Amino acid sequence: MHQGSGILSPRQRRFAWLGFLLAALQAPVSAWLVSDESWLFSVCVALMVATVIIADDAARRRPAGAATGD
Repeated sequence: MHQGSGILSPRQRRFAWLGFLLAALQAPVSAWLVSDESWLFSVCVALMVATVIIADDAARRRPAGAATGD
């Protein structure tokens, strides 16, 4: 059984993981350094990138000939 291809290329997937890790690591550092709540922006960006990575995982695990639910 062949698996479907994801929505990201392997290179884009690596950059997505790098972006997720950098945003996730920046949030606690900026929360410690800055007195306002601007660190929440880093959390939101990390969550959006994580959503794309999860969607890519779901697309990769779907069999190649599977219907999209239409």
